[in-house]
Amino acid sequence: MPFRPVLHAEWIKIRTLRPLVGTLCAVLLATVACSALSAAGSGGSDPLFSAFAGVSLGQIAAVAFGATAVSSEFRGAALRLTLSAVPDRRRWFAAKATAIALPVLAVGLLTGLVTLVLGRFLLGTSAPTWPEGMRAALGCGFYLTLMALFAAGLTAVLRSGTATLGILIPLLLTVSFVIGDVFGTVADVLPDRAGQVVFQETWDGPLGPWSGLAVTALWTGAALLAGAWSIRRRDA
Repeated sequence: MPFRPVLHAEWIKIRTLRPLVGTLCAVLLATVACSALSAAGSGGSDPLFSAFAGVSLGQIAAVAFGATAVSSEFRGAALRLTLSAVPDRRRWFAAKATAIALPVLAVGLLTGLVTLVLGRFLLGTSAPTWPEGMRAALGCGFYLTLMALFAAGLTAVLRSGTATLGILIPLLLTVSFVIGDVFGTVADVLPDRAGQVVFQETWDGPLGPWSGLAVTALWTGAALLAGAWSIRRRDA
């Protein structure tokens, strides 16, 4: 089967599953709401980070979206039925990843723009400049997409959305900060810490905004390759 109808089929699955649609909405709402609270009470030295602080929470919804979209295939005989229609497992997994990436990218870019406009309004004279803000808004779309795909690849390996969230949520909320406190710059190359440099006006680590996103992309690529290998080698 050609790639396009496979992608269309995967898109139908995503848009007809209410939890997935709700999770996409949560990406926007959680990020914007938490960023607004941060900007309104900001007294920090990095207004750009204050304006986009809510991405730390919004990424949890993006991760949940990627994990749920893939884990739904492992319930019952769903994956077996899918592969009977699309025997080429690599093509199917590529279509699944694309169907996850496109809506998250769209919602992520919208989230970034709304967050930027609201943040500039709330921060007033200390607001980040438009060039810095647009960099962060674009980075918001790319970062959330990469994290959703990272979760998708890991879920394909673990075959469990619960296991994936059990690993990633503590990592994103706690572990990476603990590692940063104990091991210093080692944490700078973790997928979340590296990617979030794009939301900082100034940075002291070895990575810049775009090189940080590149490191996150490497983590995501590795997870997707591992997921594709698992789908190809293991029984449905």
